[in-house]
Amino acid sequence: MFVIGVDSSTQSTKALVLDAGTGEVLGRGRAAHPDGTEVDPRAWWRAAQDAIAAATAEAPGPIAAIAVAGQQHGMVALGADGEPVRDALLWNDTRSAPQARALTDRHGAAELARRTGSVPVASITATKLAWLAEHEPHHADRVDQVLLPHDWVTYRLTGRACTDRGDASGTGYFSPADGRWLPDLLADAMGGRSPRLPEVLPPTGRAGHADLLDGAVVAAGTGDNMAGALGLGAEPGDVVVSLGTSGTAFAVAERPFADETGMVAGFCDATGRFLPLVCTLNAARVLSATAAVLGTDLAGLDRLALDAPPGAGGLTLLPYLEGERTPNLPEATGTLLGLRGTNMTPENLARAAVEGMLCGLADGVDALRRTGVEVGRVLLIGGAAESAAVRAVAAPLFGVPVEVPEPAEYVALGAAKQAAWAVGGAAEPPRWPLRTERREPAEAAAGREVRAAYAAARQQVHG
Repeated sequence: MFVIGVDSSTQSTKALVLDAGTGEVLGRGRAAHPDGTEVDPRAWWRAAQDAIAAATAEAPGPIAAIAVAGQQHGMVALGADGEPVRDALLWNDTRSAPQARALTDRHGAAELARRTGSVPVASITATKLAWLAEHEPHHADRVDQVLLPHDWVTYRLTGRACTDRGDASGTGYFSPADGRWLPDLLADAMGGRSPRLPEVLPPTGRAGHADLLDGAVVAAGTGDNMAGALGLGAEPGDVVVSLGTSGTAFAVAERPFADETGMVAGFCDATGRFLPLVCTLNAARVLSATAAVLGTDLAGLDRLALDAPPGAGGLTLLPYLEGERTPNLPEATGTLLGLRGTNMTPENLARAAVEGMLCGLADGVDALRRTGVEVGRVLLIGGAAESAAVRAVAAPLFGVPVEVPEPAEYVALGAAKQAAWAVGGAAEPPRWPLRTERREPAEAAAGREVRAAYAAARQQVHG
């Protein structure tokens, strides 16, 4: 039996055809998305069709099922005709930061954390709807239903508006603890308007059938982080740190979380459990931007960073190049501290970029610990996890063993696993092999010094 997993991410759609029994990848497809923080969602549907067509061209047989995982939080606002009333606002569009503050002031951080698992930041869907209502009321008046990016692609595959607990839990108007929408919070965000919301399906729910794939079953789909955890087979004690466009640290848990400080978002996962998560806006692009400044590529950045000592000769980079979500500093910019004539070298700047990016995520892992999450090991995934410098620096900063799974599209793999689970009818999702490279937290003292310097720099600049 063959299944397809789709990852509709910020930058592209990836599609994988897998053998549902073994997890072997048998076909691949990819199509790029437009750049920017607001995008016509019809571009995602075109990309999905292209990526699926390329992947199925390599498939050895008919496709039994498909599932779509997508970037979380994006606002897809549809009119009564089922078409977008405006371009979707993506998770990394920070224009709704004032609305996030207003929602928090109106309801209180503790109350919103209790009800929704999260304190609003500019990434969250509810804040984007509040921005729409305030700045584009003519568009807000036309909104008939609100979907998330993965819901939109599933909707185009099946004609049915549905979602899952995982992605729904990132909207700001869903209760992870109760598994239901909170329409009063939606109406409050939208200035009294009450658009329709998609049906929430269970983890093995079926959204319908895809004519595009000769009637293949379409599973519920989920958010990208939830799919990543499923693709890795993460269990309690594992913390997944994903270094893509954004950086995330998340863990599978048996109980819901509510952190009124706003550091940890209390999401649901794709299996019926929960996924406490910390997100930073700045991850892999910190490395690519630094490489560009140094006139090199990512391989060159690796070489430079590995030639510098821990602590980068006293340089510390606060890598808030696109604002920041955790800590909640949407208007922040990047700051390089500790410059002296003796340490202004390409090697130290490269090392400071790697350390700064990872320190932000290490703070996230510490925040998970404070909520009671057990941290036995870190699973490091995402494009930046392929960096030799990142692999060398990570374990001392996280202070626990770091395992780097072999490079793979784990979000698409998780979606494929969900598809196999939905069509197969088993009590648990399939267990596919996971091969990793393990790094022990050597040079722990040096890692603590780097973390301390980073914390001091953040306090100096942002209080």
